Amino acid sequence: MVQKIRIVVLLTFVFIVQIADVKSQVGGNSTYRFLNLPNSPRVAALGGNFIAVADNDLSVGLNNPSMISPEMHNGISLNYVDYFSDINYGFASYSRTFDKAGSFAATVQYLNYGTFTYADETGILEENAGEFTGSELAMVIGWGRRLDSLFSIGANFKAISSTLETYNSFGLAVDVAGSYHARSGFTASLVARNIGSQLSTYTPGNNEPLPFEIQLGLSKRLKHLPFRYSILFTNLQKWDLTYDDPNEEEVDPFTGEVKEKSKAGEFADKAFRHVVIGGEFVPSKNFSFRLGYNYQRRQEMKIDSKHGTVGFSWGFGFRVSKFNFNYARSAYHLTGSPNMLSIAFNLSDFASAGR
Repeated sequence: MVQKIRIVVLLTFVFIVQIADVKSQVGGNSTYRFLNLPNSPRVAALGGNFIAVADNDLSVGLNNPSMISPEMHNGISLNYVDYFSDINYGFASYSRTFDKAGSFAATVQYLNYGTFTYADETGILEENAGEFTGSELAMVIGWGRRLDSLFSIGANFKAISSTLETYNSFGLAVDVAGSYHARSGFTASLVARNIGSQLSTYTPGNNEPLPFEIQLGLSKRLKHLPFRYSILFTNLQKWDLTYDDPNEEEVDPFTGEVKEKSKAGEFADKAFRHVVIGGEFVPSKNFSFRLGYNYQRRQEMKIDSKHGTVGFSWGFGFRVSKFNFNYARSAYHLTGSPNMLSIAFNLSDFASAGR
C-alpha cells in the first residue's frame, strides 16, 4: 500500500512538471498573490515562504502540508503582520489528528489593504468622493500523513475570496507536497503550490492564472553545533526570473554603449534568483535566533545608490511557560521593513495542567 502511494505521489509531480510551462506565472502576471506572503515570523526570518523543517511547528504546515503531524494535535498558531502603509495581514491555524484519516490543519488567511479615497484618473480628489476598501481571504484545509519513518505526504485545499472596491473574484487551489526525513536530521521537501483557477473573475471574460510555483526545500541540523541551515529553491518551473530593468544597465562613460554581462555572470544571476538561504541558531529549546537572505528580493528591490540590508531578514523565538513567541523583520526596501509577530500554544497543555 505504501509503495502504491509513493508511485501516485511521483506521478503527480511528474504531471505537474509537464504542465509547468503552461501554468507557471511570476511577478505581476497572476492573481491572489497574497497566497505567497510569508505566514509566520520564523518563515520570514529565514528569507522565504517555505521551509523544510520537521519539528512540529504548525505554521510550517501551511507552506508544506507534508509536515502536518500528530504532534501538532490541538495546536493553535496566531500570526500578525504590520505590512506597508495601512496594509496588514494575518493567519490563524488549528490542528487536529484522527487515528485513521490522518492529521489536519485548518487556517484562515486574510489581507486587508486599508481604506482609499476615490480620485479621478489624474489623481485629483473629488469633493465628497467617498472611500473604498480592499481585502482578500483564504480558507485552507491541510492534510498530512506519515508513510513510514522516512517519507511523508500532504495537501492543502484553498477556497479564495478577493474584494477590491466593487470588483470580486473567487477561486479554488490545492498544494501537494512530499518530504524525506533522514535519520541524520536532514530533511528534503518538494512542494507544488497554488494549482487551481478562478471560478469567478473581477471582470467578465478576464480569467487570470494563480501564482503556481514548484519549490524544493532542504534543511539540516548540524551534529555538533546547535545550528540548522535551510536552503530553498523557488520557481523551479521557470528558469529565467529576470526582467528588463534600465537601471541595471552599465553604460560605458566614453562610448555611451551599454555594457553586456558576461555569460558566466548572466548564468549566476539567473541561478541565484531561485535560491533563498537561512540559518537558525538554537542554543536551547526555549530560544532561537534566525537569519535569512533572499537574492531575488535584493536584486528587484534595491536602490543602486544605497543597497542597505534589502533582501536580508532576521528574527528570534522564545518560549515562556506554555506559549511560543516569535518575531521577525524583513528588509524589502529602504522605505521600511514589515514587522511580524506570532504566538503559538497547545490546548492539550492547559487540559493537562487542570487535572
